[in-house]
Amino acid sequence: MSPTLTPTGRRAATAALTAALLVPLAACGGGEKPAADSSPSTPGSGTASAEPKATNLTVLAASSLTDVFKTAGAAYEKAHPGTKVTFSFAGSQELAAQVKQGAPADALITADTKTMDGLKAETDTATVVAKNRLVIAAGKGNPFKVDELKDLADSKIKVVLAAPEVPVGRYSKEILDKQAVTVKPVSQEPNVRAVLSKVELGEADAGLVYKTDSAKSGDKVVAVDIPDDQNAVASYPAATLRQSKNAAAATAFVAWLSSPEAQKILQDAGFQKP
Repeated sequence: MSPTLTPTGRRAATAALTAALLVPLAACGGGEKPAADSSPSTPGSGTASAEPKATNLTVLAASSLTDVFKTAGAAYEKAHPGTKVTFSFAGSQELAAQVKQGAPADALITADTKTMDGLKAETDTATVVAKNRLVIAAGKGNPFKVDELKDLADSKIKVVLAAPEVPVGRYSKEILDKQAVTVKPVSQEPNVRAVLSKVELGEADAGLVYKTDSAKSGDKVVAVDIPDDQNAVASYPAATLRQSKNAAAATAFVAWLSSPEAQKILQDAGFQKP
């Protein structure tokens, strides 16, 4: 016969049994979790490292750079993973107004040095990255047989020019005045692409545009070259904006525009060496 346990004995036996059961549970991880390792992760440790922060650059650029900068932007992004370049194209005078109004942007490229010089308080030192020249854009097939600047004075020819406050408009006035050619334009447009569009659509018979723009029109227009001694050279300065929140990345992009890779892209599109 088993001995009879007193109440005190029964409590002691129960406590001993409970303790015995808890030992294997603790060994299986049921106890308190160890403190998390606060040491930095190392390659191959299995801990994911933080992804590099993406950089979004906003670049204000003259409208005559629209086509070539699509190519240049793609090349830059490929060479600089994690950087996204967004362009905003307009006439240089419109871009200058945006900069003075504090538009959020990182870099600026204008189609003339005069506009850039007027923004010295808002920009870092500018560098000319390309040059361009003007041509006469005549309508499809050149029905009026426009061969030179003086032909634009014919009242039968509807000529469209850029407004005088636009770089290409100033260049146009410069070369027409130099040759003493008086033109009464049917309209004055806010940028060179608008001038070209008027001629392409047949709303004008001729206009003065950059050589690089006319090259994109195919057979919609006939580009008539203007001799160098009668022409004007357009310079494209680029600069980082002081209001940029991505100053280092913006500086790197502006510097890249002078690199062999970028220069080849620009020159393949018809721009001249700076």
